[in-house]
Amino acid sequence: MATESSVSPNPFEVAQRQLDEAAQVMKLDPAVHELLRWPLRELHVTLPVKMDDGTTKIFHGFRVQYNDSRGPTKGGIRYHPDETIDTVRALAAWMTWKCAVVDIPLGGAKGGIICNPKEMSQGEIERLSRAYIRQVGRILGLEKDVPAPDVYTNPQIMAWMADEYAFLKGYNEFGVITGKPLALGGSAGRGDATARGGVYCLREAGKALNIDLKGATTAIQGYGNAGTFAHKLGAEILGLKVVAVSDSKGGIYNPDGLDYEAVFAHKQETGSVIGFPGAKSITNEELLELDVTVLIPAALESVITAENADRIKAKLIAELANGPTTPDADKILHEKDAYVIPDFLCNAGGVTVSYFEMVQNAYDYYWEESLVHERLDKKMTAAFHAVHDAAKEYGVHNRMAAYIVAVSRVAEAVKLRGWV
Repeated sequence: MATESSVSPNPFEVAQRQLDEAAQVMKLDPAVHELLRWPLRELHVTLPVKMDDGTTKIFHGFRVQYNDSRGPTKGGIRYHPDETIDTVRALAAWMTWKCAVVDIPLGGAKGGIICNPKEMSQGEIERLSRAYIRQVGRILGLEKDVPAPDVYTNPQIMAWMADEYAFLKGYNEFGVITGKPLALGGSAGRGDATARGGVYCLREAGKALNIDLKGATTAIQGYGNAGTFAHKLGAEILGLKVVAVSDSKGGIYNPDGLDYEAVFAHKQETGSVIGFPGAKSITNEELLELDVTVLIPAALESVITAENADRIKAKLIAELANGPTTPDADKILHEKDAYVIPDFLCNAGGVTVSYFEMVQNAYDYYWEESLVHERLDKKMTAAFHAVHDAAKEYGVHNRMAAYIVAVSRVAEAVKLRGWV
């Protein structure tokens, strides 16, 4: 089998390879295995959008519905200049496993538009978002496929999309989009759900490994929604001592710890964590290799590879990003006893609360935030222990164990439906 080169691996090939390895361990039926290697359907769209200067710009977008054997598909929409169909396919596959591993009755999907929202006005982003729904809306619906926010999309964009969908249908169907503002049927507790779910997993990992997390040194790569809330909640709930954080421009390090409020205020004011007073500048690559107890990759995919995995010193790696570790790196980390909480378990808090949002929309009654937290905690704790137990039973690393738990659930649904 080819090892990774210095070129970033194709994320969909990584997702397929992870499935192939799990299928082998599980002795999965060959027809089920082949079915689960591919999306059931995908839609490619071309979007003409009027720009503020009066010109029309053509954008390209995608929606991939990977597998709906367990229920309607679910997954975010990303706006990114480097978006590719293979990234969207991989993320749709991981969403399938993510919904299955936390045992919610949904399948996996993902969407994306090739664009750079940082170079667009709010009006241009709104027109692009509405154009996307006009094209993709035909395959969306509460019983079909439910999008949510992802990279460079937010509750306001979800509100525009929900409104455009309502206009197309002639009535409100709030549950067709999640991650909406509270005033349009959003759920309490959705904003920090991804990080909160990861923090609950970290808490359980600390107990399982007998590691005291109070005061444990922590580095966080990525300071968007997941990374900032991981800093805040990690300190509040677990007492983590965050010594390093980074964003796309670079990182900062202070062995005495970084105060969440101060770093967040600095990022809001300057647009980056770099230049934070009293902290040393470090690169994103250096942050990954710091001598810390906990490492939280919360940025983009394929940052831990065969090239740098042997230099990673963290005992606990909580993957809030999607696909931050490549298959070759997984083996190296497992051999050196680093405990990885794999992405589609660790960051499943977001889709779990999105599912709660769908439930609340369906019966038009909304829960208190404390109830959302309680139910999220229950789901994440059960999922963590299902994976931890499978790892011990099969003698495999945690990502493989998470695949075994998730794939077996999807395979059961596929067989019961008579697809194979």
